[in-house]
Amino acid sequence: MGRLDVNRSGELEVFVRVIELGGFSAAARACGMTPSAVSKLVSRLEQRLGARLLNRSTRQLQLTAEGCGLYERGVRVLAALDEAERCAGVQDTPRGRVRINANVPFGHHFLLPLAPAFLARYPGVTLDIVLTDAVVDILEQRTDVAVRAGPLKSSNLMARKLGQTPMVIVASPAYLARCGMPATPGELAGHNLLDANYARTNTGWPLRHDGGEFIVPVLGNVQASDGEALRQLALAGVGLARLAAFQVRDDLAAGRLRAVLEACNPGDSEEVHAVYVGQGGHVPLRVRAVLDFLAENVSLSPR
Repeated sequence: MGRLDVNRSGELEVFVRVIELGGFSAAARACGMTPSAVSKLVSRLEQRLGARLLNRSTRQLQLTAEGCGLYERGVRVLAALDEAERCAGVQDTPRGRVRINANVPFGHHFLLPLAPAFLARYPGVTLDIVLTDAVVDILEQRTDVAVRAGPLKSSNLMARKLGQTPMVIVASPAYLARCGMPATPGELAGHNLLDANYARTNTGWPLRHDGGEFIVPVLGNVQASDGEALRQLALAGVGLARLAAFQVRDDLAAGRLRAVLEACNPGDSEEVHAVYVGQGGHVPLRVRAVLDFLAENVSLSPR
């Protein structure tokens, strides 16, 4: 593995946290990782260096001579990196690579369309964009900014709210002409409901009817890995999908999709955050430029 393929400063920071906090679990909590991910990272570091850094036991971790040397030098290196980034920040010239992980709908409707304007404003920044609806481990995947929809889990990561989006059930005119427009939530039982196959908090569609709220199970003949795939299936007339309003606002305006059971919409919304590592207030200028640009240009509310 070449040196450019290894996040050496990230590995070093995690290793230093393990020593300073006295174990993998405490370091994992501080870094927003799992204990197993921290353990694997340290093992990879030992393998790459060809030296044992820690003697592990069920009760404690003990530094080897090589580990002690790496820790002492690592503390100085990380301090020098912090100072270098602070100096770069004063110059107000964001430079360097920023790896952004975003869910697929946000990527298609915001991140990719905004990329040209961002790069024109910050020509010294290089973007590395990964689109997936799976939740990634930011440090393990060497991610600078992750855009996440829905409730945030408790962690030591920082988060900046980009907004919140209402949800809407939609179907194509062709599907509704073929299968009919449902007038009540009960009539959804006779329709093909498109579902996601990734882990979610909700197990169905929340709806309101006759003064009560309930969850409709999502039963259909197709599941998909991301919200943008569900949108394409709805546009193709395969079935009904419940999606973020920002995904379908242009389709609704153009008549490519129609809203279904809006009178029964409970009005719930999904929050969207940009998540990043920023303990101690030290955020590289290149990362702060991305965060500020997203906050300035992303509008999740329906037009």
